[in-house]
Amino acid sequence: MNKNIFVVGFMLFAIFFGAGNLIFPPALGLSSGQFFWPAIFGFVITGIGLPLIGVIAGSIEDKGYRASLGKIHPVFAVVLLVAISLTIGPLFAIPRTAATSFEMGITPIFDTNSSMALFIFSLVYFAIVFYLSFNSSKMVDKVGAVLTPVLLISIVLLIIKAFFSIGGEPVVPGEMEVYSSGATSFGKGFVEGYLTMDAIAAIAFSMIVITAIKSKGVTRETGLFKQTILAGVIAAIALGFIYISLGWIGNHMNISDATLKELNDNGQNIGTYLLTTAAQVSFGEFGKYLIGIIVALACLTTATGLIVSVSEFFHEILPKISYKWFVTIFTLVSFIISNQGLTTVIQGSLPVLLVLYPIAITSVLLILLGKYVKTPPIAQQLAVALVTIISFISVFNSNGVINIEFMQELPLAQYQMEWIPFAIVGYIIGFIIGKVKNQAPIEYS
Repeated sequence: MNKNIFVVGFMLFAIFFGAGNLIFPPALGLSSGQFFWPAIFGFVITGIGLPLIGVIAGSIEDKGYRASLGKIHPVFAVVLLVAISLTIGPLFAIPRTAATSFEMGITPIFDTNSSMALFIFSLVYFAIVFYLSFNSSKMVDKVGAVLTPVLLISIVLLIIKAFFSIGGEPVVPGEMEVYSSGATSFGKGFVEGYLTMDAIAAIAFSMIVITAIKSKGVTRETGLFKQTILAGVIAAIALGFIYISLGWIGNHMNISDATLKELNDNGQNIGTYLLTTAAQVSFGEFGKYLIGIIVALACLTTATGLIVSVSEFFHEILPKISYKWFVTIFTLVSFIISNQGLTTVIQGSLPVLLVLYPIAITSVLLILLGKYVKTPPIAQQLAVALVTIISFISVFNSNGVINIEFMQELPLAQYQMEWIPFAIVGYIIGFIIGKVKNQAPIEYS
């Protein structure tokens, strides 16, 4: 394993290491109680394992996912990529960076969570994002190159100090009505991992990794696929250490019911509270200033990078609309949505992610399978179609839009994974149909 792989591996880590993702493991650790380990294992699969697989699958075709998804169906490729770009862009991920920065940088320091404070902060925040995105992104690369190591070092120091500060504390009871067994806790953690958005972000960002590896002189013939895997493993190990450690910290932080009620009443995110409290326990009053400032700056560069990449993508598919117009529109939309508050943004994203994730996971696995197994197109198309239908029905049913009682009786429904059997059955039936019709298999590079 040479130096270049480590360089690309840590670059990949920097792409996925968003400060917003730090708030989910502590909250999961607190709520899962004695079932922390199955819950965090489920979280790691969707929060780290799937992004790793997503990046690897993206290296199969030279043109990335636009080419590989297009082999399932060209229209499907465009629709899915647009949906993913909007999700990791102005609808959820970008507003979340501003709301997270506010709750970790402003709320603990100034002891305020008011709508006006959020409005003023997000106005300044997105004015800076707009300036950086509208002009050169090189400034962002330079700032990010400094901030990511600083943030990483700070988090590692926080983890080490917190281990000594709260290591002797007992495991918190957790939400026993939700985390009632190892299996249900795994399923809950699996779905919680959706909130990182990294698995679908991997589809959007895979070309960045491929380009970086190619810039080191690596080609498809000299091991592009293998080096992508190795770089992904390096990033996954680093992310796994941080997620599990932060989850463990939350699992040992005893927060009173009165405090939890106050947080919920004020609409404040529990994960941000746990992280800033851990920083204060570890470093005293200085801790909340340190973590607040670093997280705010890290979120700023993440938001700018997302605005740039999403605007470039939409300009590519709609060239008549200029890149700068997309920057203006997406910045404004992100600003408006961020003012709904972090908890509202996260809650609003979950139904969308419960639809997108099964489709994205199925597509990625079908592409990987198609590389090694000669698969007729109808097998992939039928699998994706069934997963899409069942995902929409499941979300509509769970949110009361429709009422289909037997949905709860489907295999794996209690773990919110009822789409998996449909993906398998769809693939098998489609495979048989394709063979009977002598359909030519999909060819991947």
